[in-house]
Amino acid sequence: MRGLTFSVLRRCRTSLWHPAARALCSQPQPAAGALPVADPKLIEVHSSWPLDEQPELRAVTIQGMQVLPHFVTVAEEGMLLAELEPMLKRIRYEFDHWDNAIIGFRETERSSWTPTNEAVISRIRSVFPRTGLDSELLPAAHVLDLAAAGHIKPHIDAVRFCGGMIAGLCLLSDAVMRLQHETHKHLGLDALLQRRALYIMR
Repeated sequence: MRGLTFSVLRRCRTSLWHPAARALCSQPQPAAGALPVADPKLIEVHSSWPLDEQPELRAVTIQGMQVLPHFVTVAEEGMLLAELEPMLKRIRYEFDHWDNAIIGFRETERSSWTPTNEAVISRIRSVFPRTGLDSELLPAAHVLDLAAAGHIKPHIDAVRFCGGMIAGLCLLSDAVMRLQHETHKHLGLDALLQRRALYIMR
């Protein structure tokens, strides 16, 4: 099943966790009228992480990973895809990423949107803090289209490229994002990214 995400990045200097995602079957749900709130039930800490091991890190990690289900409606997803598909169709899927992090993908950046889609992008940008030294958002949204057999391998994001906060919209299919400590592999969690959900990583 094909998956499409696009992310809005914030310039910042801190990062704790790093994702690996895989596609799952889609289970569309009706979207709420107001902005959704994060659903903690969509985050599952690995059973290999004992409650009494690094509890502060556990708390910060859970707080730093949020999933907001039904962030866009079915109609909004369709309008985003209608704008993105003509551009993506001109790009071939790649199977060798420059840092070996992604298999079966095509990607682009976009900073100009139709008025309807710009409203969605503005809604995504609204989840970022408006104050602070590192509150500047990067001007373009990063669009990543995974092929049916594509996947993101375990990797460590470069803070200078991604910043300390990422908001990503999951389209076309559900996915699971696994966050795992770089050196203590038993410390981690899984986040269910339902189709049309927004995920936030700090």
